Amino acid sequence: MEVLLHFQSLKLDQIQNHNNCGFPSLFSISKCLKQRILFSGYGFSFNKTKWKKNPFWKIKCCSLDQGLQPRPKLKQAKVDIGVSGRSNFVRRPSVGLCSQIEKLVLFARYREALDLFEIFEIEGGFDVGISTYDAVVNACIGLRSVRGVKRVFNYMINNSFEFDQYMRNRVLLMHVKCGMMIDARRLFDEMPERNLVSWNTIISGLADAGDFMEAFRLFLIMWEEFSDAGSFTYAVMIRASAGLELISIGRQLHACTLKMGIGDDIFVSCALIDMYSKCGSIEDARFVFEEMPEKTTVGWNTIIAGYALHGYSEEALDMYYEMRDSGVRMDHFTFSMIVRICARLASVEHAKQVHAALIRHGFGSDIVANTALVDFYSKWGRIEDARHVFDKMTSKNVISWNALIGGYGNHGRGPEAVELFEQMLQERMNPNHVTFLAVLSACSHSGLSEHGWEIFHSMGRDNRIKPRAMHYACMIELLGREGLLDEALALIRGAPFKPTANMWAALLTACRVNENLELGKFAAEKLYGMEPDKLNNYVVLLNIYNSAGNLKEAADVVHTLKRKGLRMRPVCSWIEVKRRPHIFLSGDNRHPQRNEIYQKVDKLMLEISKYGYVPNQKTLLPDVDEQEERVRFYHSEKLAIAFGLISTPYWVALQIVQGHRICGDCHEAIKLIARVTGREIVIRDASRFHHFKRGHCSCEDYW
Repeated sequence: MEVLLHFQSLKLDQIQNHNNCGFPSLFSISKCLKQRILFSGYGFSFNKTKWKKNPFWKIKCCSLDQGLQPRPKLKQAKVDIGVSGRSNFVRRPSVGLCSQIEKLVLFARYREALDLFEIFEIEGGFDVGISTYDAVVNACIGLRSVRGVKRVFNYMINNSFEFDQYMRNRVLLMHVKCGMMIDARRLFDEMPERNLVSWNTIISGLADAGDFMEAFRLFLIMWEEFSDAGSFTYAVMIRASAGLELISIGRQLHACTLKMGIGDDIFVSCALIDMYSKCGSIEDARFVFEEMPEKTTVGWNTIIAGYALHGYSEEALDMYYEMRDSGVRMDHFTFSMIVRICARLASVEHAKQVHAALIRHGFGSDIVANTALVDFYSKWGRIEDARHVFDKMTSKNVISWNALIGGYGNHGRGPEAVELFEQMLQERMNPNHVTFLAVLSACSHSGLSEHGWEIFHSMGRDNRIKPRAMHYACMIELLGREGLLDEALALIRGAPFKPTANMWAALLTACRVNENLELGKFAAEKLYGMEPDKLNNYVVLLNIYNSAGNLKEAADVVHTLKRKGLRMRPVCSWIEVKRRPHIFLSGDNRHPQRNEIYQKVDKLMLEISKYGYVPNQKTLLPDVDEQEERVRFYHSEKLAIAFGLISTPYWVALQIVQGHRICGDCHEAIKLIARVTGREIVIRDASRFHHFKRGHCSCEDYW
């Protein structure tokens, strides 16, 4: 009753007539969806005395009132799958052969079953029974084999198979599941009879294919014919409303499921949670979840995914622990999703616990979950752990390879990335554009010019993949590393498409590092035209002017920032110690251990000054505010490092995360801090990873 009251106020039409609600005319579905109205055009009133038996007892069609013609009769089928094509010379096969095919399918040996079915095709004229056809249909669905579908269906037609309603639906399902929607729609239109299974099959197929408008159109035709729909149908249509991002349509469908008494159905509930989440109403999604009489694995996964979708990572992690404590069985989707949430939270400790739970629950060899782990460890400084998980995987897909190649690249380990890329090719795994982006980025980060150009040219030559803007940006960065700025500009101008902001940004970064004032100003002006409100573009140019001592031009950039209302916000860095994040701002005085932290920073600055450290007075931070110049010794990353040093054992590597690019002064200081303390320090900034070890950084001072 509480659920019904919660949604009692939902409008079923813009003109609400007490107990009336209706469906739209078939000819106005697009207009109705655009206006967020679904139930209009076909009014059907509820008879209170017969409510319990059928909520839609009496249907009143409004088509004639609107001056519309009745729906035309279906044309005669072009291919009558119930009429014999070859009635003579039919031989009955041995029962053993059909039995073998059915047993192979039963044990999911689909390819062998279709190979055995080929005997029928070669010799022809066999009379195959329904159970055998049913089995090979399952084989085609299991393999998602378009060729298998055509073989089986052609054999059925050519050998005079008499279709009943069940087999018509099975053949339709076979086409739908294998993605042959054009053929499926033709078969559906030519069916002499259709039942609810037929309608549900084609409607769900359209929804799966992303043709949500057509799914709604057929749903309304079905309603006109049957005046009925089950929980499966409603779940599909709720999913279609989520695909169209029309929460008002979803709410109307939700109201109808409540009135029909199927609101507690698990499929409907999960579809509603997904719909509300994708349409931006996480509160309604949580309400539906809490009202579920039985919270299933899919239900938990859906609400966790909803929280993660809207950036509520902590809440999603809390829901995961609630799910664990409730005793509900977790699947590989649960674990892969939580690993990605841990990646967003930069929580290595939580991820390690999830990794252990994944193995305990028997998903140690699951490709999806393990690929998520490879991606996580690669992104958060645990590249050796990533490689260990990768090597243990019994099967890998292109995403698995991409994750590790990208991880090596981000950590400045270009040679290992190139070696892994070559191993991928040797194992006959086809690379995609993401693979090439990962390996080219690795080459640019590590200055592997020869390898980079060879791989870049091989994209179109050997793999028929056209380089995109991001691939060009990697090559521009590679040229910038070598100081070949004129060549980088020529590459931009010679690109077979309009240069993008990423390409000009790569050139601007190269100008900053190489202190090329004129070309940097030119690149910045191009970026201003494309991204007039992106703060970082102005600040990089400001750095170039400051480094060159052009104070007047630097002042002009600051004036432009003020005129546009762009303000550089304070930045933060954070470090996780004992599964708890500690966040620091520059010059921060809020931490309870602030006195110890500041004393440690002062001591570190004194020690590294003995190795030649002198604060850089020219460089402004790439994406932070001017106030931080006054607290240069106490930048957020220095405070986080100091806290990590006093809070962890000497053998533990420090991992710092920050949302801005590290400044030149901090970069130089941290190299020396790593040297004097003997600690390995990993910083993930806005551009890449910086691996500080024994006085060196993996970026080789180019970032």
